[in-house]
Amino acid sequence: MLAINYAPLYKWAMLTVIIECQDHEPELAQTLAALVAGAVEGLVSDVIVLDHGSSDGTSKVADAAGCRFYSQWDIKDILRAARGEWLLLVEPGARPQAGWIDEVAEYVSLNKGPARFTASRGYRPPFLKRIGRRSPPLELGLLLSKHQAIAIARSGMQLAEFAKGQKGRRLSSELIPSWVARAAR
Repeated sequence: MLAINYAPLYKWAMLTVIIECQDHEPELAQTLAALVAGAVEGLVSDVIVLDHGSSDGTSKVADAAGCRFYSQWDIKDILRAARGEWLLLVEPGARPQAGWIDEVAEYVSLNKGPARFTASRGYRPPFLKRIGRRSPPLELGLLLSKHQAIAIARSGMQLAEFAKGQKGRRLSSELIPSWVARAAR
């Protein structure tokens, strides 16, 4: 019998996903479900959930999925403890779509700067609602190196603050934004 080695394909491009939550149990579950394929392929090494005092089952969802869950933290300590050399910051409820694993793995192996996903065409607000709308800083996620994040980090900083002012390349992979999950509630 021929033995096939299915070692992680992307061990050179390990990624830590960080999600900040407060009473986002269903949204967190949706995001984690979308990340499973990345973990199976060996791209996602760990997921960190930073909680702001949730009173729902957010901690149970995170625990069941094998995430590291923090209700108190210093962002610099979290960043240093991340297993991946690259970080993906996303809102609970955001879901990367087909093709994201290969594109992110290629991007982190060839690039140094930050990147964001493209908004999913099927989930864009109507044109008139987009005019003058201010998008949340992490609506399309933020992919950046651990080194860059540590250089930016200040005590008490929230994830959305990392995204402010970060110009980055736009990935062709699409992301269903978190507001879609919130609207379905």
